[in-house]
Amino acid sequence: MSNFIEFLKIVVFGVVEGFTEWLPISSTGHLILVENIVHLNVSEEFMNVFRVVIQLGAILAVLVLYFRRLNPFDPGKKPAQKRATWHLWFKIIIACLPAAVVGILLDEVLDKYLYNPYVVAAMLIIYGVIFIAFENRNQHAEFRIKKVSQISYQTAFYIGLFQLLALIPGTSRSGATILGAMMLGCSRTAASEFTFFLGIPVMFGASLLKILHYGLAFSAMELFFMAAAMVIAFVVSMYSIQFLLGYVKKHDFKFFGYYRIVLGVIVLIYFGLTAILTK
Repeated sequence: MSNFIEFLKIVVFGVVEGFTEWLPISSTGHLILVENIVHLNVSEEFMNVFRVVIQLGAILAVLVLYFRRLNPFDPGKKPAQKRATWHLWFKIIIACLPAAVVGILLDEVLDKYLYNPYVVAAMLIIYGVIFIAFENRNQHAEFRIKKVSQISYQTAFYIGLFQLLALIPGTSRSGATILGAMMLGCSRTAASEFTFFLGIPVMFGASLLKILHYGLAFSAMELFFMAAAMVIAFVVSMYSIQFLLGYVKKHDFKFFGYYRIVLGVIVLIYFGLTAILTK
């Protein structure tokens, strides 16, 4: 019975990860709240790996949905299309270099000093305000970059610099890169899609880093839980990605800005009261 209860908790984690990973609302912010409400009876080492590894399910959703577009070896593609696909991958790699270098150097420092609910809450609120302010200012703006293929190497690198902001928990990797891409002239759709693609090497790399650091010396049940959460995150991400693309064709990101502010306040109140009541 206890294993079944733990499995139900894992389902919650997988659903939350899959739904929030690709939206600009911080999956970390949601997971840190879920962790404290839905307690998993596992080791701290398991949780450190679990938080990152379940993202592999979300990555797989991008690879499945965009397989043909991201596959430079597709026999159905013409030579020009294959070259364009290679250029896309080179832009993705260039955009990921800043986060890869800084992330490797500061991984443990960031986890130790910044992975806490108060930092997460602050980032949720701050970037919520920025999203609302940006959208209000650019309500009728005409973005010059309509498609991902129009993103230059230079613009890709600058978007990668914005991705550095997401190393602070609660910022949201999707939120930072979408906001940065839009500031650089990308349409909401182009910014969202390029963000999806950037997640592939970044999240694979983050997962590999955690696995190399902590290993996978877990029980069979813990490994099953990890795999189950990844599968659930994959399925939910398939819908989450399509939802966001459909949403931004008709709406701006202000709703997500307000959502972030509300969630940030909830996190502050919840953990503030918890700290007071447990003294």
